[in-house]
Amino acid sequence: MLADSETMTWWSRAATASLEETRDYLAWNASLDPGHRCWAITMDGNCALGWVVVIVRRHGVGEIGYILSREAQGHGLAREAVAGVISHVFANGWMRRLSADVDPDNLASIRLLVNLGFRREGLLREEWETHLGLRDSLMFGLLAREWQAPVDMIS
Repeated sequence: MLADSETMTWWSRAATASLEETRDYLAWNASLDPGHRCWAITMDGNCALGWVVVIVRRHGVGEIGYILSREAQGHGLAREAVAGVISHVFANGWMRRLSADVDPDNLASIRLLVNLGFRREGLLREEWETHLGLRDSLMFGLLAREWQAPVDMIS
């Protein structure tokens, strides 16, 4: 996934070029502070197809991010995984608010966030310098009191 340039298009960095670079990137992610919580997305509990991460920005406020391998996209896995993490975070009282920042051209991610109840809150111009050059960022937010898990996920 991290070596796939199509999957990494909207990520904050380019695809990795080698197994060593992938290992270094994953080691860096794993070494981040305790406010960086990450859940693997799997089908069978073995092979990670992607992940959902929540980064604590300050007390009660976090940022959510996610990535899914290309072959796993389009099957509702990202929606299920992101909704599951949101439910977990809000139900446990870890956060009162989650935000997400998305490239304005990443229409699939925007659709996912809106479908899950996130509201567009702003546009940060030239917020990121990535492998694509300077990129704007759309900001989305969701409050715990607004969260309603998708009906098809409630058991």
